[in-house]
Amino acid sequence: MRVLFAAAAAMLAVPVAAEPTEIHVRVLSLGAKFVGSSMGGVEVVVRDVATGAILSKGMVEGSTGDTAKIMGGGGRNTPVSTPDSAVFRGVIDLDAPRLLQVEARGPLAQPQAAVTVTSQQWIVPGVGKTAGDGWLLEMPGLVVDAVEPAAHEVLPKGTSARRVAVNVALMCGCPITPGGLWPAERFDVRASVRRGTDKPFVVQLPYAGRTGYFAADLPLAGSGAYVVTLSAVDTKTGATGVDRTSFLLP
Repeated sequence: MRVLFAAAAAMLAVPVAAEPTEIHVRVLSLGAKFVGSSMGGVEVVVRDVATGAILSKGMVEGSTGDTAKIMGGGGRNTPVSTPDSAVFRGVIDLDAPRLLQVEARGPLAQPQAAVTVTSQQWIVPGVGKTAGDGWLLEMPGLVVDAVEPAAHEVLPKGTSARRVAVNVALMCGCPITPGGLWPAERFDVRASVRRGTDKPFVVQLPYAGRTGYFAADLPLAGSGAYVVTLSAVDTKTGATGVDRTSFLLP
């Protein structure tokens, strides 16, 4: 009898073998398509929440996906990815269910717009997270790029106005145009301008004739260093982006 108990105890003491467990991570731009290679990709880190250990890392790469499928308004939890949709595929070895955290940072081609989003969930060995869209995260924000004036531009003395222009896009790079899927008329784009220690003033930037381009003439109050904070807000989703530039008027 003692021999049987000893054998049973020995069997219970045998470590459980770790199972390779696959995780697919995709990132949707808020109100738009997948963030992928066309925007420099998204950096992904998978951590064990309990220990903080990094279990896997890599890049979300691939296309922005099928516009009609993503924007078609399917039922809740309806998968919207296609085989070419941007994705990170990682494999981790698990010997027990673990609470994992995914950190996704991007879009990497636009560092002034890059944000980090995180998500946590339990993952079971051998089951993973690959069904449907996999582990799906939503990335808020807009890509805002100052076009004019150039950084630290020195204007001719006595200049009374300067053109301010900015390019705006979704985090996936999706286009903003009048009457389009992401209509220009729903975006609030403005420049907040400060000269030295003066109180800042705000100028609205209307759509200016080409995809994602907003511009207006900025009245100047006199000589000094001007700092321009350019912002854009999608009034439907609340997605927001910011960029800055500066110029000098002798």
